[in-house]
Amino acid sequence: MNAQELRDKTPDQLREQLTELKKEQFNLRFQAATGQLENPARMKTVRRNAARVMTILNEKAASAADAE
Repeated sequence: MNAQELRDKTPDQLREQLTELKKEQFNLRFQAATGQLENPARMKTVRRNAARVMTILNEKAASAADAE
C-alpha cells in the first residue's frame, strides 16, 4: 500500500483500514508472545502501514480545518 492509494480513499475507509491493521498488529503480537510467529518482518510492515494511514487521516483533517 502506498500513500497515493490511501489519499484516494475516504476518511471512513481509512478508519476502517486502520482498525483492521490494529487488529492484525494485536494478533501478531499475540503470536510473537506465544512463539507462533512465522514472519517477524510482518510486524514492522503492519506498524508502518498503520502509521501511514494515521498520517493521511491527519492530513485530511488538517486540510478540512483549513478549508473552513
